[in-house]
Amino acid sequence: MKPESQSQIKVLFVCMGNICRSPTADAVFRHTVKKANLEHAFSVDSAGTHAYHVGNPPDRRAQGAAMRRGYQMNDLRARKVHPDDFAKFDYILAMDHENLSILQQRCPDRFSHKLELMMHYSKGVYSNHEVPDPYFGGDQGFETVLDMIEEASLGLLEHVCNYKAHG
Repeated sequence: MKPESQSQIKVLFVCMGNICRSPTADAVFRHTVKKANLEHAFSVDSAGTHAYHVGNPPDRRAQGAAMRRGYQMNDLRARKVHPDDFAKFDYILAMDHENLSILQQRCPDRFSHKLELMMHYSKGVYSNHEVPDPYFGGDQGFETVLDMIEEASLGLLEHVCNYKAHG
């Protein structure tokens, strides 16, 4: 993650261990923002609700699936959500209801409006679904996760741009 400025929109993607879904969302959204020439306007990060894999790179299967689509995530390392994240980030997007619930329990009330499901921003076939954890499944699960996150990333960028323009 690059140094951030006060005017940047700060987005945090969250799953359980921060090695499959949330680093995938981090990489895809960074790529989506870069394609739109809006890198300067965003600060993007990912974290997990649990400390299972702190310091580890994303799952090799997640990295492989991402690389096949042109996304880089080899620079990412797993970390656990920190209490300061609730104040720091503008959007804290969970991959599923279980992790959203954990975030809601830990989040100070004054920041609870920042918490949502990632797929809330999907406008297509995956609208308002949960992003399934592909960790214990086969390679196709990682492809499905990418499909879902690509769709939601476009919707998130559109939402933020419309909000900034009209907000």
